[in-house]
Amino acid sequence: MSDRQSLLESWLRTDCGLPDFTLKPASEDASFRRYFRIFLPGGDTRIVMDAPPEKEDCGAFVDITLRLRRAGVHAPVIYAQDLQQGLLLLEDLGVQSYLDALNADSADRLYGDALAALMTMQACVDPGGLPDYDRELLLKEMSLFPQWLLRQHLGLDLSGAEQDMLDEVFFRLADAALEQPRVFVHRDYHSRNLMAGVAHPPGVIDFQDAVYGPVTYDLVSLLRDCYIRWPTAQVDEWAWGYFQLCVQSGVLQDQHESRFLRWFDLMGAQRHLKAAGIFARLAHRDGKNGYLADIPRTLGYIVELASRRQELALLAEFIEMRVLPGLCSKTSA
Repeated sequence: MSDRQSLLESWLRTDCGLPDFTLKPASEDASFRRYFRIFLPGGDTRIVMDAPPEKEDCGAFVDITLRLRRAGVHAPVIYAQDLQQGLLLLEDLGVQSYLDALNADSADRLYGDALAALMTMQACVDPGGLPDYDRELLLKEMSLFPQWLLRQHLGLDLSGAEQDMLDEVFFRLADAALEQPRVFVHRDYHSRNLMAGVAHPPGVIDFQDAVYGPVTYDLVSLLRDCYIRWPTAQVDEWAWGYFQLCVQSGVLQDQHESRFLRWFDLMGAQRHLKAAGIFARLAHRDGKNGYLADIPRTLGYIVELASRRQELALLAEFIEMRVLPGLCSKTSA
């Protein structure tokens, strides 16, 4: 048994008053956090988060949890906490994520719930004191794409023209993000972080990296998900429905209509460049290779957008000609 697990079990018994329990791994996380499901006598369950304080900040998770719950979003109840040791005892939101539950029959209902919860977050959650999703952070995120996917994973040597193209696209995408009205941003609002099998769905998790930033960021994370894909026409329909909700709630105004879909598309490109880089970093730095299979779907969104966003045409061509074939050859090797 590791020192962290011994610490965790001792904390559950002594500080949380749980002398009798069974502990099993609950989920894999794309960070240094670990989650365990606790089975209690009588059939009750809890989740314990183990977040080594030298690597993760439990305080941010607690802060955002309280903000979400005050607004009526179904974030997990915190039953006990030890921030110094990086331990939290949480409500168990179940095992069925949106990714597990989504299909053609359930999609409208599940996305309807998720969009309603997103509207609550954007209209009602206090963003005060959250980090700004500023130009520096937007560009830093996109830099993961050449650093980890192009160079580290694919071994590509970029020409000067290719590097200049990426730099120009990155700045344009940052500009488009910074044009938008700003709101509370969950930052990972997608099918793996929304739980379907709860009362008052969705259960919302993995929000500790929330920031104050562009209004379309969480929307595109949800509708152009790295883990599940829907037809473009359906995504556009859901997005325009959300725009109407934003206008009704005061988050956006009627005059934003002409720019909304462009914001949505370009925000998606920023996120998908970032995500592709993160997936490669998870494989090479952390030994988590399972995310590599999601990169073609993630970058495919950018290729698809080239026909309606001229500013993405050169990037899409580069991905189609230089990146996707390399990913394919890596997979078949």
